[in-house]
Amino acid sequence: MFAGLQNIFNIPELRKRIFFTLMMLAVYRVGAHIPTPGVKGEALSQYLHQAASGLMGFFDMFSGGALSRVTIFALGIMPYITASIVLQLLTVVIPRLQALAKEGEAGRKKITEYTRYGTVLISAFQSFWMAVGIEKMGDGAFVESTGWSFRILTMITLTAGTTFIMWLGEQITERGIGNGISLVIFAGIVAGFPRAVTNTIGLVRSGEIPYFMIFVILALIVSVVAAIIIMERGQRKIAIQYAQRMVGRKIY
Repeated sequence: MFAGLQNIFNIPELRKRIFFTLMMLAVYRVGAHIPTPGVKGEALSQYLHQAASGLMGFFDMFSGGALSRVTIFALGIMPYITASIVLQLLTVVIPRLQALAKEGEAGRKKITEYTRYGTVLISAFQSFWMAVGIEKMGDGAFVESTGWSFRILTMITLTAGTTFIMWLGEQITERGIGNGISLVIFAGIVAGFPRAVTNTIGLVRSGEIPYFMIFVILALIVSVVAAIIIMERGQRKIAIQYAQRMVGRKIY
């Protein structure tokens, strides 16, 4: 196994792609710690952690903690995912999008372009109402100054942050390794993993979570990973069988 990893880094093109991917993910993690102008980040983060709901914790996990800290990447990649889902649903009901989906590479590029526009619109909408919500928290105690200037600045900052993350993901897909958007989500989840483990240990020691729940959680994690691997292998097997029928010969 280690010999195989060594051989991977001996390939110049692959080594370059791996390095590029790691650099882009590092940039993403740095941006997740840059505060949004006009927001008292530390005070707001403490308040949100105390009053955090399960749903907010779920979205905060995907942003790598950027949401609870209200950094420039607070919205994360979720607007892009939402836009992608909306475009996929519209492709089923709108003939024009159906035609684009069948045009091959040119059609996919056009749909990707529409997804980018949708991402910007969704980000602008969400960031504006996030700014309004932050203003109302504690009667404006978590912002430097309330008003339209703060709302517009926050909207522009967070929208630009999500757009930049989207660009990072696309660059990783094109010039790095793997799917860029998936790697960005993975990086956000991994970044919050140590904190989640620490919090879980603290809850176990305080008696809020019984010890047997740890084994239940571990069993669920193993089960989910195993299910993903089995599904991936099944899809690969089906794809190979289909390819064999198409070309009329065995593919290894």
